[in-house]
Amino acid sequence: MFDRPKVGERALLVRVALGEAVADEELEEFKALAVSAGAIPLEFITGSRDRPDPKFFIGSGKAEEVRERAQATGAELILVDHALKPSQERNLEKLTGRRVLDRSGLILDIFAQRARSHEGKLQVEVAQLKHLSTRLVRGWTHLERQKGGIGLRGPGETQLETDRRLLDDRLRTLNRRLETLAKQRDTGRQIRLEVPVPGVALVGYTNAGKSTLFNTLTGASAYAADQLFATLDPTVRRLKIAHCPEIVLADTVGFVRELPHELVAAFRSTLLEAREAHLHLHVIDAADPQRSERIAQVNEVLLGIGAGEVPTIEIYNKCDRLDVAPHVEHDEQGRVRRVWLSAQTGAGLELLLEALRERFASTLLNTTVTLGAHQGRARAELYRLKAVRGESVTLEGGWQISVELAHSELVAWCEREQMPLPQGLAPCVGVGGFLQSPSPAVPASASSSGISHVSE
Repeated sequence: MFDRPKVGERALLVRVALGEAVADEELEEFKALAVSAGAIPLEFITGSRDRPDPKFFIGSGKAEEVRERAQATGAELILVDHALKPSQERNLEKLTGRRVLDRSGLILDIFAQRARSHEGKLQVEVAQLKHLSTRLVRGWTHLERQKGGIGLRGPGETQLETDRRLLDDRLRTLNRRLETLAKQRDTGRQIRLEVPVPGVALVGYTNAGKSTLFNTLTGASAYAADQLFATLDPTVRRLKIAHCPEIVLADTVGFVRELPHELVAAFRSTLLEAREAHLHLHVIDAADPQRSERIAQVNEVLLGIGAGEVPTIEIYNKCDRLDVAPHVEHDEQGRVRRVWLSAQTGAGLELLLEALRERFASTLLNTTVTLGAHQGRARAELYRLKAVRGESVTLEGGWQISVELAHSELVAWCEREQMPLPQGLAPCVGVGGFLQSPSPAVPASASSSGISHVSE
């Protein structure tokens, strides 16, 4: 057996189409993945086969061509745009004398570079160790050497067995830490669910413009760049829209073709933000020639994490690259189905805000508040919330104010001003894919300080 070579950055890119021609878009995406990982692509080696070769996947003739081109170009790394079996990866390494990395290993390496939060780093390490565990067998010569020497001979264990045991111990430790973080995340999520604020998650293929749209909508500074997997860790911000309840907007990790199963499993807790959202904004690169395939691949991942039934509005981003004017498309029921816009230029953002307002405006409560003359501060707070729709002065010198307010804001305002909750106001219930208040309540008796009427 040979010792594995050191990692290099000058790379040959290999892709073999199975039963069809190699698509230029797939080659460009794989090249972008290689660049995102820090590799320097030297050239592509492509081909086609009816079925994968059991020994090399790409076939013995193509493997020999890869070896020759690696020697001629001085490549230190061979990147294969397929999920290789451990034996196929090792056979290619033995033949070429260079490090071989398949598509799953390349994506895992990118995730390891980009993870910033503590939980994200742990999740990536778990995925890497699970991927590595299948590649320990006979991968390096030192893993087969039996411990020996005077006084040390005996049953013992091989270095391979030692490494397996250490790997399993590390996995158990990481999983315990992730379980603790998952409980903390669940606690925070339950607290948010107690306060009925609609949740909206940005989902989509990587590099579709999710983070750019997120920053434009919320004024946040989430990292955004023209590269695959520019950001991994989810970011959550509150989004305020006039005449609409406050919305929690989450920017989630982007998806990609043939996303490694280890990553989907590792990031399952993070992707819960998408599963438990009341609405998905599926961001699509309108200028991508393979956008239909991208949409299908994202929907497949969402189904895999149990988020396939969440209502969705498709956001066709980068419409300026197609010279298409921003516009809205509706379904048969008259609801917004697609919004065409440009997150980079801001064109069409008002159409998206109007779509969100239309989707969630029914969660607002229309109510009449009666305040005494001594409650000027409470009145000013309603104006600060931009909830006042009309006002009249009472005979006692107080105010009778017509307000439009979200359920959660109304409850919070009552608590701050130490006022009784309106009669019939109960915790929110899920209706139509998002949280909204119950049916109109019975009018409360008039008083110098209270809420006289609540309705939707």
